[in-house]
Amino acid sequence: MAAAAATAAASETKITVNATDTDSTSSDFDYSQRSQWLRAAVLGANDGLVSTSSLMMGVGAVKSDVKAMVLSGFAGLVAGACSMAIGEFVSVYSQLDIELAQLKRSRAAAAANEEEEVGGSAANLPRPVQAAVASALAFSVGAVVPLLSAAFVVGHRARLGAVGAAASVALVGFGGVGARLGRAPVGVSCVRVLVGGWLAMAVTFGLLRLVGSQTGL
Repeated sequence: MAAAAATAAASETKITVNATDTDSTSSDFDYSQRSQWLRAAVLGANDGLVSTSSLMMGVGAVKSDVKAMVLSGFAGLVAGACSMAIGEFVSVYSQLDIELAQLKRSRAAAAANEEEEVGGSAANLPRPVQAAVASALAFSVGAVVPLLSAAFVVGHRARLGAVGAAASVALVGFGGVGARLGRAPVGVSCVRVLVGGWLAMAVTFGLLRLVGSQTGL
């Protein structure tokens, strides 16, 4: 009796532990899936911010007209969002083709008791259109920051400063969010993202200034 009771207790404990592990694994998986999407969105927004800010700073190095800066920034937003969307669509669609082919092979080789599990995995297939839209929107969110900062500033130097300041604040924010999602040190991540953005803007500004002075633009 004592041995039977001990065996039953051990089995109950094992079942409880396994259930806990399963719940924990499921919870971790859900968090991982969400964090991947959020991190991709943050990276897309950061890309839009840096590329558009650098483009506007480059144009501002040779043109003092506010229309030139804003128009170039808007062109960068549209072109960048379209490029991100198309690139993401093609990439995810290629992944979808691979997973669909694998799914067909798995269904053909699966036993009857495995068909439900294999069929359920179809719900987790990549979605190219959703990925393309999300990528374009994320890029646009980042690109809007320098556009708004420059649109309402009259002075040329003040406009350049506003673009640089707004981009710097947004870079720190994106770096912090990305670090939280990746469970990395926040301070180091913010500094790395900020310095990278500054370098991109400085290089673009300097090169366009040099080209402008040499060509008389």
